[in-house]
Amino acid sequence: MAFCLTKAKKLIYNHLKSKMGSLGIINHGNWTHPVSFSHPIPQNLKKPDTFFTNNTTLFASRRFESIIAGKHLDSLRNVFDEIEVLNFPGGKVKFTSEMKFLSESPEERIHCYRVLDDNGQPTVHSNSVQIGEEVAVKMYNDMVTLQLMDSIFYEAQRQGRISFYLTTIGEEAINIASAAALNIDDLIFPQYREAGVLLWRGFSLQEFANQCFGNRDDNGKGRQMPIHYGSKKHNYFTVASTVATQISHAVGAAYALKMDGRDACTVTYFGDGGTSTGDFHAALNFAAVMEAPVIFFCRNNGWAISTPVSDQFRSDGIVVRGQAYGVRSIRVDGNDALAIFSAIQAARRMAIGESRPVLIEALTYRAGHHSTSDDSTKYRPVHEIEWWRVARDPVSRFKKWIESNGWWSDEAEFELRSSVRKQLLHAIQVAEKVEKPAIAEIFTDVYDVPPANLCEQETLLRETIKRHPQDYPSHFQFPL
Repeated sequence: MAFCLTKAKKLIYNHLKSKMGSLGIINHGNWTHPVSFSHPIPQNLKKPDTFFTNNTTLFASRRFESIIAGKHLDSLRNVFDEIEVLNFPGGKVKFTSEMKFLSESPEERIHCYRVLDDNGQPTVHSNSVQIGEEVAVKMYNDMVTLQLMDSIFYEAQRQGRISFYLTTIGEEAINIASAAALNIDDLIFPQYREAGVLLWRGFSLQEFANQCFGNRDDNGKGRQMPIHYGSKKHNYFTVASTVATQISHAVGAAYALKMDGRDACTVTYFGDGGTSTGDFHAALNFAAVMEAPVIFFCRNNGWAISTPVSDQFRSDGIVVRGQAYGVRSIRVDGNDALAIFSAIQAARRMAIGESRPVLIEALTYRAGHHSTSDDSTKYRPVHEIEWWRVARDPVSRFKKWIESNGWWSDEAEFELRSSVRKQLLHAIQVAEKVEKPAIAEIFTDVYDVPPANLCEQETLLRETIKRHPQDYPSHFQFPL
């Protein structure tokens, strides 16, 4: 038996010495002299393309320095007894004699950061960002406005005045608080439940109404479904119905900002259902490797339409996935406006200052139906929905906090809600009366010179409208 082991050691040693040119095996005894480079490495790579181009020799030496095995092999006296660390291309890895599998789940779930308790009072020793009266009152104003806009536009859809709508009920704090912590130069890549971010940035109620009614004044020229907002002026990329495609777009844009040396980051919003797509995983990995300044904001509201999170994954939510890809992460209370504001502001500093991606998982609950095409009472109990809508309402919680600071009153509440309601009803009335975009707009803004097949489609559409005018609502105006 001893003879076999001795022979095996010699065979392995000779094999390593002759064959290993790309895998370094070292011991602690060889770590007395750190590797040094002839060129210093800058701390802040604001222009990585220029740095990479001008320092190809440096990066080549860095890449292969840790995997050159030849210089270590001569010092190996006992391959089995003295190897403690493997200097693998991805980094140094310690060896262990214990065979131990990683657990599929931690003993305790990742904690959830929050600042305000359920009664709107600050928790003890909370390390939150201080918010002044002006910002706090504006945050509350916009949260109430978003809440009322959802209620009125939802009813407009039920009355047949618009074709579709989707609310943010229960997620008002996520919308407004995150937007308040960002800079207008930061690029927003939304999913479809982030109208509040656009509201905070100055998108008017009339512009929201124009988009939902798809009239001539709609930025999208009536081409999109209702609630698919977009605004170049407000750095808010147009909503796309395809789930999670915006995540990888945000990473690419973030890397472009880094290459340009811009003092800005990108922020992409998505739900728990979006993390079940390949786009999410590819985007996190790309962002980590390329060190892109992007904030991944996951609204984990428990449901991907009718699919609960228990049917989507077995991991501890979304936050643990960040560490797996090398992305700094945090879990926050999605119904706590102050916690969200603080987390986003800190994440922005990290993303831009340290050139790194950050993942935020906000735990909340979709207190409304997925959309006007959904009836969530078919797959979840009504009492559960009502409990979250009332007991965990983020708007009420934030209101209690500003009231305790003496920044809000019942009179201000009545005036705000009355004023916003009138503005919304007026915006709807105006939007309904505005003409629809010209038919020609369906075929513009893609090609400089429309191809023959597109021209043919336009001709056929015009002929169809003329032949069958009864198939189109009489109150719709179609400028040809």
